[in-house]
Amino acid sequence: MPLTMSEKKAVTNKMRDEYRKASKKRKSQILDEFVRLTDYNRNYGARVLRSSKVSQRQEKYKKILQKPRGRKPTYGPEMIGPLQKVWAGMDFACAKRMRGGLDDMVDAMVRFGELSLSDEVLEKLGTISASTIDRLLAPARKKMKVKGRATTKPGTLLKSQIPIRLGTEWDDARIGFVECDLVAHCGTSTRGQYVNTLNVTDIVSGWSEQRAVLNKAQIHVLAALKDIKDSLPFKLLGVDSDNGSEFINNHLLKWCSKENLVFTRSRPHKKNDGCYVEQKNWSIVRQNIGYKRFETQGEVDLLNMIYDLISDHNNFFMPSVKLESKVRDGSRVIKKYTKPITPYRRLMASDDIDTATKDRLTELFKQLNPLELRREIARLRDILYGWDTRPQGIGKEKGT
Repeated sequence: MPLTMSEKKAVTNKMRDEYRKASKKRKSQILDEFVRLTDYNRNYGARVLRSSKVSQRQEKYKKILQKPRGRKPTYGPEMIGPLQKVWAGMDFACAKRMRGGLDDMVDAMVRFGELSLSDEVLEKLGTISASTIDRLLAPARKKMKVKGRATTKPGTLLKSQIPIRLGTEWDDARIGFVECDLVAHCGTSTRGQYVNTLNVTDIVSGWSEQRAVLNKAQIHVLAALKDIKDSLPFKLLGVDSDNGSEFINNHLLKWCSKENLVFTRSRPHKKNDGCYVEQKNWSIVRQNIGYKRFETQGEVDLLNMIYDLISDHNNFFMPSVKLESKVRDGSRVIKKYTKPITPYRRLMASDDIDTATKDRLTELFKQLNPLELRREIARLRDILYGWDTRPQGIGKEKGT
């Protein structure tokens, strides 16, 4: 009667040690007996009896064999938590932009008690690369497009008096030349009156300011532009806009002439001529405010409270890259970009900014808690999207 598998294992374990220590003649006799009992093929039976030493070794070093090969990772799981918190504080920026502002962000978060890190982790955050940040944040990124409507209506008057300026002509501009655009908060319909955001972006530094206006009337847009001019930490030198009637009008032309500002416009239907401000339309206005329709003065007031906070967070803690060169090689276009840096750091490195302004900006920077700014932005945004919980005195609801 054939042996069962458990009986074969018992016979193997009993005969294995004797087979290993036996002489060549005795091994042949043991193998004959083993094959007779187990009904194994003779070659297979010999391999089973010889395998004891290898099996014991594999059992002994099983844990060693299971260890991953290669060097131990420098940036382990202990880095993921702090990186995710910094990432959220930087509004989920890409790894390259995040790396550019990581030192300032971590310094501010530690200063205000938002992060408690060991010296080892703090040192690693100072040396971590953008590719490593990408790898460590990849699982969280996986767990995480709505298009808006174009509302620009051409201003046909005065175009001959306002020169066209291409986006590429801004490359050598000084700090103070800005692009401006309106972002519509019209929801799914452009009918009736709705709130707009005036977005103004400095070409060289990337410094951006936003103001909400009740509608696209020239008087509102000009008032918002004047307010932004007074709040900029540098002298306004020039304004470049699209061809919308909210910009191409006598009010703005006369004001620019009075203030000795260069006033230019982009080519019709060439959005890339205003590429600097167009990018901020998405990264600042749409990502923070979304596409909901707003119509009231109360919503305008609340939006401007949000934009005050966004200005501090974006200009002091959010790095951006700038195109350094673009070369065409046949069908390929090779682009090179500068290292990511915040608008605040660009102003601090510029000779166009006086020492008193730099000291004032540095003092403000030390007082800013980036995570507290994000929390306050989120709180006010919740109020904006649910008027029942708005604080007293923030304006009127529709119809009141």
